[in-house]
Amino acid sequence: MQREDAFLRAWRDTAGPDIDPATRPRGRYRSLWISDLHLGTPGCQARALLDFLKHTECDTLFLVGDIIDGWQLRRHWYWPQAHNDVVQKLLRKARNGTRVIFIPGNHDEFARKYLNHNFGGIEVAEEWIHETADGRKLWIIHGDLFDGVIQCAKWLAHVGDSLYEFTLKLNRHLNSLRARMGLPYWSLSNYLKQKVKRAVSYVGDFEMAVAREARKRGVQGVVCGHIHHAEMRDIDGILYCNDGDWVESLTALAERADGTLEIIHWAEHMPALTQVPPRARRRSTEVA
Repeated sequence: MQREDAFLRAWRDTAGPDIDPATRPRGRYRSLWISDLHLGTPGCQARALLDFLKHTECDTLFLVGDIIDGWQLRRHWYWPQAHNDVVQKLLRKARNGTRVIFIPGNHDEFARKYLNHNFGGIEVAEEWIHETADGRKLWIIHGDLFDGVIQCAKWLAHVGDSLYEFTLKLNRHLNSLRARMGLPYWSLSNYLKQKVKRAVSYVGDFEMAVAREARKRGVQGVVCGHIHHAEMRDIDGILYCNDGDWVESLTALAERADGTLEIIHWAEHMPALTQVPPRARRRSTEVA
């Protein structure tokens, strides 16, 4: 909760006093993709995610893996009310007519035991082929099957996960200080990824491997998550899309009514939550 509170303080310090989040318009999309929420960890930015879910509507919502972090929950139980609110909000969307499709990842691999089942209106699938409004076929996967570390040395992946959690903890303290100074959120982990040559090479290798497999399957594009790096680019004629994460990036992939795809950086929308009267702030944190 410390990280989320730091963000809220920062947002309150940068917005006007008369903005009421209840009056914010909802973005309307044909499809939305989100992944790597990592519910069950302190790094999950559940309040920002709730704000996103409240202020967007879509016909189909894809949950592209690592929604619940089973790895972390086995080591240490962490489940605040905000994380429960996210689950309830997703279930409510499914009940209200949004088609919600959940494709498990490596952190919630326990859900792969329930492929082709439906839980509260949420469909569980190993992968998916989505056709956009303009006729393109996109292959939807989490992406861990193309991660050599996950496939060949899972123990090393768990070690890396622990180091990653340490980086996020350090990042929370850093951003708490930045919030008190009125500065926006900054991701230490993303900065390190961009600066370390091996990490940049890992991301590039992953993207190429996913695009090659998409080409073999005869589709025009692929949507994945896993590496916490939002991206949308052409790789040898294949549209590669990564929807990012809700630990560092606060990003989603969106399809508009005409089939246009774009990456949404939700942090850019968050100042509308800031500096509102206490009563309005309390309303804004309730699940719609």
